[in-house]
Amino acid sequence: MCGIAGIVDYRRQPSLELLGRMTNAIRHRGPDGNGCYHDGPVALGHARLAIIDLVTGDQPMWSEDRSTAVVFNGEIYNYRILRKALEARGHAFRTQSDTEVILRAYDEYGEDCVRHLRGMFAIALWDRRTQSLFLARDRVGIKPLYYAWDGRRLLFGSEIKALLESPDLDRTIDPLALDDYLTYLYVPAPKTIYASVRKLPPAHTMRVDRNGLHLREYWDLSFEPRRDWTEDRAAEAVAASLRDSVDCHLISDVPLGAFLSGGIDSSAVVATMAGLVAHPVQTASIGFEEAAFDELPYAREVARRFHTQSHERVVAAHAARILDDLAWHYDEPFADSSMIPTYYVSGVARERVTVALSGDGGDENFAGYRRYKFDVFENRIRSLLPRGFRRPVFGALGRAYPKADWLPRVFRGKTLLTNLSLDHERAYGHTMSWFTPAMKRALYRPEALAPIRDYDAHSVLQTWFDRTKGWDPLSRIQYVDIKTYLVDDILTKVDRASMAHSLEVRVPLLDHEFMELAASMPASYKLRNGEGKHIFKRALAPILPREIMDRPKMGFAIPLADWFRGELKPVFESAVFAPDAFVAERFRPEEIRRMWALHQRGARDFAPFLWGILMLEHWGRRFLRRAS
Repeated sequence: MCGIAGIVDYRRQPSLELLGRMTNAIRHRGPDGNGCYHDGPVALGHARLAIIDLVTGDQPMWSEDRSTAVVFNGEIYNYRILRKALEARGHAFRTQSDTEVILRAYDEYGEDCVRHLRGMFAIALWDRRTQSLFLARDRVGIKPLYYAWDGRRLLFGSEIKALLESPDLDRTIDPLALDDYLTYLYVPAPKTIYASVRKLPPAHTMRVDRNGLHLREYWDLSFEPRRDWTEDRAAEAVAASLRDSVDCHLISDVPLGAFLSGGIDSSAVVATMAGLVAHPVQTASIGFEEAAFDELPYAREVARRFHTQSHERVVAAHAARILDDLAWHYDEPFADSSMIPTYYVSGVARERVTVALSGDGGDENFAGYRRYKFDVFENRIRSLLPRGFRRPVFGALGRAYPKADWLPRVFRGKTLLTNLSLDHERAYGHTMSWFTPAMKRALYRPEALAPIRDYDAHSVLQTWFDRTKGWDPLSRIQYVDIKTYLVDDILTKVDRASMAHSLEVRVPLLDHEFMELAASMPASYKLRNGEGKHIFKRALAPILPREIMDRPKMGFAIPLADWFRGELKPVFESAVFAPDAFVAERFRPEEIRRMWALHQRGARDFAPFLWGILMLEHWGRRFLRRAS
């Protein structure tokens, strides 16, 4: 696990001084060492967090004839198997690292080498023979990779802040990305908040040469169900694949542990680890003083059952203390409030281990989110009522909510009523949105609204919905979530929060072989009678207690609404309502004050929206105000 950065400049020699600043900006990702490779138009930098081959695994690494050189961030879990196959083809190795396996695999397979890699990775490989740079990102987007290209010079790095070390990088905000941020509370790939910077999408490679950029997708996930599954066989296959995935994720030359929330997914990973290692698993858990948000009792039950060495911390309302740190580490506006507990649990884990396994991915693979149940219900109603009836009737009721209290309880709720007036794709987009189009129109200043007046943020999801024609409705939204919410919210959150503490986090439930297996199973194996993870729970029945599998889902939530009426109240007011507030340049202060007043009175819960505004303010002050 590391941080990578680099420059390719076909006009002049790249600045090694700039490369040094770029690498140093992401030193938190790799505090154990740094290295540099320079050859003609390319300069590659690396900040190392030593995990595998502590002695000879330094990067950049190059071939004996220096025809190829590589830096990479991540882990290749099948590197030993791949090494044997390459040795059989005549390749010789000098180290015991997975980095050298990437070099030899490129020599053998070319750009298709990524298809042979099982793991999480962001790779930059210079090919001296073709004078080109090969970039690659893992299939699901566990590891990040950003780049900026002006036609002749490419900058790339594990985090945007590395690119920002270049004083001539254009820092103009992309208005479409800002609109996406208001909609989803994250900036979806390939956009970033900067018009000049882009994310390399997951499962893509990119070759950079004198003729420009050449982007290619090398993997996709199909939810076409196999016809030969039975529930017994499916449960056995899930259990075996889980064990195999966790086992290969245990490769490490440094101390390794796990996050443990007490939910099904993290408990499944911990339970599987306990059956594979000869020593107690190190687990990290956090709780809250507010009982409604505290999962520690569940985590303690799992820790007792599997005899882990449990390490806990109770988090009070101290988000204000880390706001600047969060803004710095996330690089661009990001407002999933579970970034706070993720930041804290990463700190707890790093006190004892360098690597932690997490349970992320279980909800996307096995339909664990509550919204999936509601989506299925909405589709049943759509199938019973004609569109010509649904659109005007439910649309009007949605606008009248909450006054329509005479409706049957099952139809109460503004999101449900509005969704029933829409087709499936638009409805799910509405479910996944925070600031609605109407809210954004009220929020934007006229001059900020003009560039995005014809932009529809739903296009972010529609791009992926268009690939799912003919699939069942549940599989369609699982796929869309994997391509958007999972990579640009969940995985971004975990990567930045963990790397802020120089902690590597691995996600065995997002191993591509495990995901392909889950995707090949019928939707009915995942969501059954309104309950998600049906087949996953059946696979886990021999190892997990019923009270863990049957417990109510809490998510990694925090008492943000109360915090905004407590410790965060003066923080918000002093920042967002300041005369020189960054957000006031684009948003109407009176609209923000209206939302704030309603929240303070308890008339509405605007906590997620206010958090989005607060994080945007802190990001703007940190990255734009200080840069100007």
